[in-house]
Amino acid sequence: MPSTSGVHLVLGGARSGKSRLAQQRAEQWLNSSRDGGLIYLATATAGDQEMSTRIARHREDRDHRWQTLEEPIALAEALVTAAESHCVLVDCLTLWLSNCLHQGVWEREQEALLQCIDQRRTLANGNTPPWIFVSNEVGSGIVPLGQLSREFVDAAGWLHQALAERADSVTLAIAGLPLTVK
Repeated sequence: MPSTSGVHLVLGGARSGKSRLAQQRAEQWLNSSRDGGLIYLATATAGDQEMSTRIARHREDRDHRWQTLEEPIALAEALVTAAESHCVLVDCLTLWLSNCLHQGVWEREQEALLQCIDQRRTLANGNTPPWIFVSNEVGSGIVPLGQLSREFVDAAGWLHQALAERADSVTLAIAGLPLTVK
């Protein structure tokens, strides 16, 4: 994976290695830059013991170079306030989507995120630290039976398309291996 500035989208199924690949990309950027740092922008909330265990495992995978910020809803706002000299890894968009759908703020928050990315791309130069977005590719399975599940799959698909259009690179993680899509 290249460790360039810009916006990067890493997609994959559950346990596909997408988070690990995104973290490697961020750390490669840090190793090649003279200044800067790493921010892990977590969107998960620990609603049960299993999710608490997942969150703890992700924290253990990161070393002292990482600063962790938690924001389950206002993702665009968190990105704007993140240090400009830091690479930001957002993990994960589908948890964020779920949070927003449950709070009834999805359309507003999605629009804010896309505007935030558009504004950054307009102002960015070649030395701007990357923003790396991790998300679950959920559209390859069967069509869900329930309305909320179908709305979630549709919203994720539309979000991925909008981000892929804006991204400098798109990677699909399959069995821990990166497949370059864009």
